[in-house]
Amino acid sequence: MNKYLFKSLSLLLLFCSFYSYGSNLSDDAIARGVNTTCSSYLSQIEKSYNLNGLNITFANPDNPSELPSLHISSQKYNNGTSSFSATLTPDGEYCYLSLILVTTINDQSCSEIAQKKTATENLKISSYADGEFIILTPNDNSYQSILTSVGENACTMTEARMMWPGR
Repeated sequence: MNKYLFKSLSLLLLFCSFYSYGSNLSDDAIARGVNTTCSSYLSQIEKSYNLNGLNITFANPDNPSELPSLHISSQKYNNGTSSFSATLTPDGEYCYLSLILVTTINDQSCSEIAQKKTATENLKISSYADGEFIILTPNDNSYQSILTSVGENACTMTEARMMWPGR
């Protein structure tokens, strides 16, 4: 019985140590000892994507400044939700980033979203499975967005991006 109680309590403490609400991702990264270059990049990304939801950070408890960390933010809107995820990988004075932003929009179709995005940005459009999947790619290939149809008037948009600043 003590074995199960110990495991349950340990798991609860582990989850509580990763949970943060009210602080932003970059402040949480700094508090956990994540590499300062990576924390700085995370702060810039956080402002760029206007992230201010429920935040979770995973960092190695023994060596957070030299090992990869995972940062997640989830937000709810009146017409959908978004989930952001960033993996930060320190390499000396550099930091490599991989980002994923998934946004679900409940009042627009994927084709409407694609039309709006291509009207304001120079994007290449690829369509698959009779328009159920639309891929948007900028000329510089810096990211890709996959729009997945969720019925007639809803769409899930997944943006994936890798960055190697300074190299």
